[in-house]
Amino acid sequence: MTDLKESLAAAPTLAIPPLPGKAVAGVSRLRSMVKHLLLIVASFVMIYPVLWLLVSSFRPTAVIFRTPGLWLNDLVFKNYSDGWFALSQPFGHYILNSAIVVIGAVAGNLIACSLAAYAFARLSFRFKTLWFAIMLLTVMIPIHVVLVPQYILFNNLGWVNTFLPLVLPKFLGTDAFFIFLMVQFIRSIPRELDEAARIDGCGHGRIFFSVILPLMGPALGTTAIFTFIWTWSDFFTPLIYLTNPNTYTVPVALKQFLDATSGSNWGALFAMSIVTLIPLFLVFLFGQRFLVKGIATTGGK
Repeated sequence: MTDLKESLAAAPTLAIPPLPGKAVAGVSRLRSMVKHLLLIVASFVMIYPVLWLLVSSFRPTAVIFRTPGLWLNDLVFKNYSDGWFALSQPFGHYILNSAIVVIGAVAGNLIACSLAAYAFARLSFRFKTLWFAIMLLTVMIPIHVVLVPQYILFNNLGWVNTFLPLVLPKFLGTDAFFIFLMVQFIRSIPRELDEAARIDGCGHGRIFFSVILPLMGPALGTTAIFTFIWTWSDFFTPLIYLTNPNTYTVPVALKQFLDATSGSNWGALFAMSIVTLIPLFLVFLFGQRFLVKGIATTGGK
């Protein structure tokens, strides 16, 4: 038995010859081509509705749903001119309303959330962990739960049909997601910077504005981008608080193109939808580096 084991151990093993370098390169190239092909197909599926919306905005209303695909037979710019002046106010009026709400919401979130995040990340106070947990629990509360009490409150204050119900809550630190995002970012900043500033006689206010806030660029950029996108696209909240057509924001104004009793102006609706997508595209295009850097740095802690 021992001799058999020794014979098997001494027997030469069959080695599988490695693939030639060209074969390995070919397999790697094929794998890369398949991966990129799948990504291209997935990207096209994702972007196809936007492309169809863009093409349909240049089609006559009568043939929008008769002509499938992205092939454009007749180039019509009339949808844009008709859509701009189709409502009680020029469409630029509603864009201005949305811009006012968005600017206020972005400013409120940046100010309130950064201050609250600094308090949770750097200050010591009683029940801090409990308050932080309660704040995170508010993320799971649907907006419909607090809608009626908020509406009663704002109606008693005379704020219905104004932009205050859409903007003022942002200055009270109501977006727990952004507070959590900034807390994680501030925790990644070395405390030695705070201690050095404290040695120089700085208090918490000076440390926040002179040390912490200048380093929070990625987190602030991420907050600003998400707040812009969510506020600009918000339909439900303006629909509840804004009943005067002169105060409509863009999403509510787009709803006016749809008429259940008569024919809807689909061409004008699609044209103005493309117009409303332009600010979102520009903000994401120029702010994506802050978005990527902010998510990467806040997730590193």
